[in-house]
Amino acid sequence: MRKVLVANRSEIAIRVCRTLREMAIPSVAIYSEADQDAPHVFAADEAYPAGPAPAAQSYLHAERILEAARRAGADAIHPGYGFLSESAAFAEEVERAGLVWIGPSPSAIKALGDKLSARAMALRAGVPVLPGTETPLSDEAELRKAADRIGFPVALKAAAGGGGKGLRRVNTSDELAQALRLTQGEARNAFGDDRIYLERWLERPRHIEVQLLGDAQGNVIALGERDCSIQRRHQKLVEETPSPALDETRRKELWGFAVKVARAGGYTNAGTAEFLMDRSGKFYFLEVNARLQVEHPVTEMVLGLDLVREQIRLAQGEPLPWTQEAVRPRGASIEFRIYAEDPEGGFLPQAGTVRRLSLPQGPGVRCDVGVRSGGQVPVHYDPLIGKIIVWGDTRDAALSRAARALGECVLSGIPNTLRFHRWLLEQEPFRSGGYDTSFVALEYKGQGPSDSAHEAEDAAILAVLHLHSISRGPRFSESGDSARNGDAEQSRWRLAQPGLRAPWRPR
Repeated sequence: MRKVLVANRSEIAIRVCRTLREMAIPSVAIYSEADQDAPHVFAADEAYPAGPAPAAQSYLHAERILEAARRAGADAIHPGYGFLSESAAFAEEVERAGLVWIGPSPSAIKALGDKLSARAMALRAGVPVLPGTETPLSDEAELRKAADRIGFPVALKAAAGGGGKGLRRVNTSDELAQALRLTQGEARNAFGDDRIYLERWLERPRHIEVQLLGDAQGNVIALGERDCSIQRRHQKLVEETPSPALDETRRKELWGFAVKVARAGGYTNAGTAEFLMDRSGKFYFLEVNARLQVEHPVTEMVLGLDLVREQIRLAQGEPLPWTQEAVRPRGASIEFRIYAEDPEGGFLPQAGTVRRLSLPQGPGVRCDVGVRSGGQVPVHYDPLIGKIIVWGDTRDAALSRAARALGECVLSGIPNTLRFHRWLLEQEPFRSGGYDTSFVALEYKGQGPSDSAHEAEDAAILAVLHLHSISRGPRFSESGDSARNGDAEQSRWRLAQPGLRAPWRPR
């Protein structure tokens, strides 16, 4: 590859550009009108406008992205995650334009990106799925009949859904009609596809996924699992590897299921197979995310590899450099997603200015962030500010490092999830690894007004500056008299120190 356009924004665009720079491959950024001064623009070697602020007119506008690639002379496109990363139609357009698509093939995206298709493929491969419908349903009477057969509560799901969207719990037959209208409308708006199907609702499961890599020669390997059970509104807040819920027998079983699904779909490049695990330890296939995941850094931390580099190698037709037996994760890694959301207000998204951002450093700490101090979190996009990732040689060591890193981090000016993560680290079910997907909804009741030491520090600095500004008056000498005959002005702060005979007083 001679030059790669990154069809994304914020922290994932920066993260891809860093790998490209290490590989001596020039990078190209795109930006909307809302992002013209965003950090990802300056992380690339070149940058081109992609359109107005709304995503549909910029980061989701295929023709504008391809035009930017033509203008830049790029010969490949990396989609990051979100936006067009799982669009088989866009991947096909990229390939028709003579460019390399750094991701799974369009055929694999079609086969595994659709939940009903992936569910059917998993069944054929002998991978367990939850009881449900095998075809899309839109008629209320058919839904009611299927739900009675499966048994309430049921999950009403969009066939093209993902990221917690197009998913609704239905407890009784009386709730079906309204739930159908709401879920179809959400699916139509989010994915342009309102097909709906049913699955049995699983009470308080673990959500565990497996990182996959596949090459053009037909080899597929699992790079370990990630536990993603700390969620709000079915969307992830914290991910860790290895999962504290698995022993080695269940771990190998889960990896094997993921590889079976990927091979059945002819999968290439990086992707993730997601599963639910019930309280007895039984796994059920959920979906395949045919792209790089937000939480990929924890896998990189325990394996010492660069998944973006591997994506680029695989897109160029190179074979996998390892066998499954060579995959040996070391230690434990945890990722904390820092969102511009208000945990005290139901984790609702926020927009505004990041007044101050100071990131933690030190051994075993990585920060992937897409905003800087004074920067904006626009209303138009996902409110993810960045991620703090820690590694330790044991889970306990990783937890201790996380407490230190989250304690060092300063983020002010906009409501965010930093305080929630600090609270989480103090909770016994999380520290012991005994949590599930319902933990946040059941246990987090809010923390009230902040008493952060950092906010107190900010207030003290502002008070000192204010006092300094109003106390500027005639010059004072150490005797307390006004300086005369050209005597040098003395610092009022020095004069206020203990031991000086005449401390200054504000005028």
